[in-house]
Amino acid sequence: MASGSQTSKRKLNYIASICNKGGFVERQVHFYLFNASYMFSFFNPFSKSCSTFGFQLNDGGRLEAGFSGGAGDCVVRSIAIATKLPYLRVYEDLRQANEQYAQNRNDRLAKRLSATGATPRNGNHRNVFHDYILAQGFMWVPTMKIGGGCRVHLRPDELPKGILIVRVSKHLTAVIDGVIQDTHDPSRSGNRCVYGYYIKN
Repeated sequence: MASGSQTSKRKLNYIASICNKGGFVERQVHFYLFNASYMFSFFNPFSKSCSTFGFQLNDGGRLEAGFSGGAGDCVVRSIAIATKLPYLRVYEDLRQANEQYAQNRNDRLAKRLSATGATPRNGNHRNVFHDYILAQGFMWVPTMKIGGGCRVHLRPDELPKGILIVRVSKHLTAVIDGVIQDTHDPSRSGNRCVYGYYIKN
């Protein structure tokens, strides 16, 4: 009986031999190449897994500031950690920024802030926090374009060293000198896609 690896090799050779017959067959080649390489790396004891950041539990000073209970405060937390500013100061700065945005704009976000309140406790919009982070001496580096696919992941071999505030899907996290500092590890074992990051100048 042929082994799984031998069967995959035969399929791979067969499909590759007729790859000049059209785009459909070429897509099949890519499919089998991917699956064969994945299977071979799985059984290869010398295969290299992706690197991952270290992790340190850090609430950014939220508990010390007198807050309790759950909250969607990743923006406040990550900024407080990366800038070393007091949690309450960042919280108040963003609350005021939300209020000003609601008063001075007439878009959907402004209407939502007016209706739900300016508290940054339950999330913050990029239209508000982006300029605030830049004002703290950070530079924004985008890593993903619309329709461009994921190019950078939340792992040390794909991000620079230093003080970072990294933006992933629906979350900001602080990475300080190669260590994620957050209330949980959002890296998904180094497979989380990074939309961009703020780096301290």
